[in-house]
Amino acid sequence: MEWQERNGNWVLAPSQPIGIIHFLGGAFVATAPHVTYRWLLERLAYQGYLIIATPFINTLDHKNIALYVLNKFENLLQKLDNNTGLDVKYLPIYGMGHSMGCKLHLLIGSLFEVERAGNILISFNNYPLQKAIPFMDQIIPSITDNIKNNWKIDPNLQFEFTPSPEETKDIIKENYTTRRNLLIKFSNDNIDQTLTLQPILTNLFPNMISTLTLQGNHLTPLAQDIEWEVGEVFTPLDAIGQWVKQSFSKDIYSLEKEVSRWLNPAQYSVSTNN
Repeated sequence: MEWQERNGNWVLAPSQPIGIIHFLGGAFVATAPHVTYRWLLERLAYQGYLIIATPFINTLDHKNIALYVLNKFENLLQKLDNNTGLDVKYLPIYGMGHSMGCKLHLLIGSLFEVERAGNILISFNNYPLQKAIPFMDQIIPSITDNIKNNWKIDPNLQFEFTPSPEETKDIIKENYTTRRNLLIKFSNDNIDQTLTLQPILTNLFPNMISTLTLQGNHLTPLAQDIEWEVGEVFTPLDAIGQWVKQSFSKDIYSLEKEVSRWLNPAQYSVSTNN
């Protein structure tokens, strides 16, 4: 399998897919998800999932981004149905997001009529603008002052994401329709807000929300497996290389295992017992 760019999406297609994963990455790394999240997405593709990763550029208007990525995704699905040998019409669709990508999937599931078999929400983040982006508390005053002065905008105007964090919570509470959800947070992630999302979703769909805390940090989903080939003679350098490989890889392996287990518990149980 090789990544292909199709209609503004990056696609990894197994010959006989068992499901579709629509992936949305975090702010700033979402422009090339087939590179930044390569290992995780390729592992899921090898298990039979058709991966559609939609890149986007972050702006303040998150509702508009959600509509943009949804349109890209749905337009591609229609073309896959009509112009390829892939029969995707009846495959279950899962949304999968990391950080800001979680918010986008939550908005998609709240504001638009979509059918999802479930959503996988990793390291959910819904901070206001000045906390979401490092140093923005220093950058915003100079930017906003310049904009207000040059465009004669109300000096009291405050810049914020649309919808704002509080508006996003209200939208989810009132409109979110995807019943089955996997929420994943990492033990060393100080910008994760999964625990603020969990009660909202649990109140909507009791017994349908799974929450896991795994070892790792906010960047764990971007980790790549390190290839280390041992020579004919196992040397101390090989021992160090194997240790580095295990240390860097164990958290992303754990993430992939739990996502796979949730997507298809029966298949995962069979594959691990063989």
